[in-house]
Amino acid sequence: MPLPYVLLSAAVSLDGYLDDTGPERLLLSSPADFERVDEVRAGADAILVGAGTIRADDPRLLVKSAGRRAARVARGRSEYPLKVAVSGSGELDPGAAFWHTGGEKVLLTTHAGAARARALGVGAEVVALGDTVEWRAALEHLHGRRGVRRLMVEGGGSVHTQLLREGLADELQLVLAPLLVGRPEAPRLFGPGAYQRGRLRLVEARRIEDVVLTRYLPTAPGTGADVSAADRHWLALACELAQLCPPSGTAFSVGAVVVAADGSELARGHSREGGDAVVHAEEAALAKVDPADPRLAAATVYSSLEPCARRASRPAPCARLVLDAGVRRVVTAWREPDTFVAGADGSGLLRAAGAEVLVLPGYEERAKAPNRHLLG
Repeated sequence: MPLPYVLLSAAVSLDGYLDDTGPERLLLSSPADFERVDEVRAGADAILVGAGTIRADDPRLLVKSAGRRAARVARGRSEYPLKVAVSGSGELDPGAAFWHTGGEKVLLTTHAGAARARALGVGAEVVALGDTVEWRAALEHLHGRRGVRRLMVEGGGSVHTQLLREGLADELQLVLAPLLVGRPEAPRLFGPGAYQRGRLRLVEARRIEDVVLTRYLPTAPGTGADVSAADRHWLALACELAQLCPPSGTAFSVGAVVVAADGSELARGHSREGGDAVVHAEEAALAKVDPADPRLAAATVYSSLEPCARRASRPAPCARLVLDAGVRRVVTAWREPDTFVAGADGSGLLRAAGAEVLVLPGYEERAKAPNRHLLG
């Protein structure tokens, strides 16, 4: 199921704390960074916090700039992003400012939590997701039922931890403040647990007055049939690579990336790369990897179009090249149409040989974009 783009946003002290132990909230961001956060909020479809954040801080989560709110309305959006609370128990103060400011609110909870929240009179649409709150189900609900495409998550630490551990966070925006808390009982941003593998990719580091903003993207592919946020990033890159293909009236434009289990990019390629009029994307990428590289066995191949099952230009189709390389996980955006090969089924060939093939239809239009002239 499609999921929103999940952006985690937080500010921490130099020693990793979200707050100190005093009665007042510790201000970690600078005035200029608060302005940046307001802009990020204005670009979101929804802003989410956990129950602990509502109890501790009672945030209003508003877009404060009248100009930004007016711009949202001018684009046909609501004045404020949807405010989302997540609570398993439903034990929330109905008088909290969270429920009485801004626009629409929704509470994602359990069956028992829904009954409790309704009895308390919480001012929000109350949605029971089941006996427990599963994060993937929560994100699927927000995307499918509420049209949320971009979700900003503002806390707390347990929510950030869970989304990162489950590989559901697409981006982390972390502000580092020049403060030290040093109190082990104070709340930290991340707790212990089995996090997603691999190093995050640093895509921005920017000084904002006396704080530093860093932005990270996950890199480690999912495992098996589980789709991680990094899977979506890598497939998006494959679709971008397809745009680099020299145009052709007799072959598709395809991009491909080979990624190790730890998130290291092993190679990338695109159709007709390097002046070779018949080379395919997966073929071009795999040719750049040492066949003896032990990382191939646990790698994932991302291809904007499923690897071909039959071709006339070379002895081996791309699906066979993937299998011969030892790769057993493929993520693609688009099943091959019958434009050039009737009954094309590279995914079937891969699956018959024991490979996991995931098709993410949310990227199909990107994959088709450089091939519109072939599709009629």
